[in-house]
Amino acid sequence: MNTARIVVLVIALGAGGVAAYLASGFDNKPAIVLPAAEKLPTVEVLVAKSDIGLGQAVKPEDLQWQAWPAATASSAFIRRDSRPEAQTQIAGSIARVPLMQGEPIREQKLVKADGSGFMAAILPAGMRAVSTEISAETAAGGFILPNDRVDIVLTRRLKNPDGANNNGPTGGNDLVLSEVILTNIRVLAIDQAPKEKDGQNAVVGKTVTLELRPDQVAVLAAARQGGTLQLALRSIVDANAVDGTPEDQGIKRAGGVNVIRYGVQARQLTSQK
Repeated sequence: MNTARIVVLVIALGAGGVAAYLASGFDNKPAIVLPAAEKLPTVEVLVAKSDIGLGQAVKPEDLQWQAWPAATASSAFIRRDSRPEAQTQIAGSIARVPLMQGEPIREQKLVKADGSGFMAAILPAGMRAVSTEISAETAAGGFILPNDRVDIVLTRRLKNPDGANNNGPTGGNDLVLSEVILTNIRVLAIDQAPKEKDGQNAVVGKTVTLELRPDQVAVLAAARQGGTLQLALRSIVDANAVDGTPEDQGIKRAGGVNVIRYGVQARQLTSQK
């Protein structure tokens, strides 16, 4: 047997021994045991068991207790340790805003009807709900939805006082006057729907219910007898902008009236009240 074969045989025997040693498991290290995650302290808070719609009366089965991290539990949440009977105490309240499944219940979003209807229950203190007739033409083609903000425009047609003395072809034309009488008014409902139906982004109705102050109610009532009302939809950016001017406070106290005389529009200033 020559030297080369002896070297090959020794290498093969060494490799086999190493493989056998590794296979025997003597070099296996024990599995690393990770420490258990620290359990965060929790409290039980009252949440919506299912979606609760705007204006829906809350029932006990619509609510449930759910564990909530104590560090993130707001003081506005209803806790079981402080109010164990809250699930039945809140029953019968009306949702002022939609509540999603799993959302913690806050009493600011609920109101006790105490026998009153839904609209009376959700109206803020000092405000009134007033309805007026609309059509697709006077309500932005149906794209005004509940909770939108609108301006109310009054349009009046007056007999032309110069018609009898004007011999021209336009001598008998009437005067058309338009003015914004109320601004930044919240829409409560279209017909009897306080919310849009089935995700529609347009609701064509015959009646709109508006949220007004008592002084605005008088303005609207007088305007309904004096001409045609039209709703002008405000941008959501404009609706949220309040700068304290009379216009943003809801009544157009001073400004102008658009007068259309013989087909030509002019601007006539009104006296300040």
